[in-house]
Amino acid sequence: RVVPSALEYNAIRGAITKVASAGGTTVRDYQVAFDRYAAIDDITTITGKDLVIEKRSDGHTVISFQYEKRIPLVGPASLVLDYEGTSTGRPQ
Repeated sequence: RVVPSALEYNAIRGAITKVASAGGTTVRDYQVAFDRYAAIDDITTITGKDLVIEKRSDGHTVISFQYEKRIPLVGPASLVLDYEGTSTGRPQ
């Protein structure tokens, strides 16, 4: 049950890296571009509106995300995975 979640996380990381490098002029441009990648890669956990898009003073745009995935195990027990990432590949 964890593998599909990890695969989706990797797809999200790849999508935000592509979106950030492709560029855009508005936050909405980045959100729409991410949603296109999400449709292709079957990303359903987050959407473009869940992204944090920051234009840095050096002119680069950094896109980041954070979400929690809860996987039911047995009875009341669940596995909780906290995912986060940035288009730079390192924490902000």
